[in-house]
Amino acid sequence: MLYLFIYLFKPLIYLVFRPKVYGNKKALRTKGKVIFICNHIHMLDPILIALVSPRIVHFMAKKELFKSKLGNLFFKLSYVFPVDRGTADLKSLKQALALLDKGKAFGIFPEGRRMVADRMDEFELGTSFIAMRSGAPVVPIYIANDAYRSFRFRMIVGEPIYAADSAMNVSRRENEVIFMQRMRNEMNSLKRELEEKCS
Repeated sequence: MLYLFIYLFKPLIYLVFRPKVYGNKKALRTKGKVIFICNHIHMLDPILIALVSPRIVHFMAKKELFKSKLGNLFFKLSYVFPVDRGTADLKSLKQALALLDKGKAFGIFPEGRRMVADRMDEFELGTSFIAMRSGAPVVPIYIANDAYRSFRFRMIVGEPIYAADSAMNVSRRENEVIFMQRMRNEMNSLKRELEEKCS
């Protein structure tokens, strides 16, 4: 439903959102399995990513959004599946891995919640777990913090990164932490680069 809406009204949506994409735009067209990670500043972030990527991107969303029949129908038709954020939700992790195993694009916000300040929160380990288990390239995307306040939707896309490139001879858990920190460093680098381009 979401992608049908974007397809039908893309020129109008572009006129309203006016997204400006910097960096490695080709990464948005990555074929096969891929994980898009992004900072999370607004509930419309998935729509913005869906707008700029030619791929259909599957997302997780908190299970509370699926409680009503209308919400359940809308999100399922928009390629969104529920996750219980209060627990280590193995069902949602397995669903993400199954999608990637089929060569799909999966989007996730590693902070696990929307930013409450103009800085990224700590990343959760779930994204590292999915990246390590799937072997999928991780494409980092950073949206400008003032995007929804100014309605100037500026974002920057980084180079794909792989969990295997950061793997060390330590426990799986320690490797998850190492890759989590690498992803956060990459996102902070994109943040600084975007701020320089837009200053």
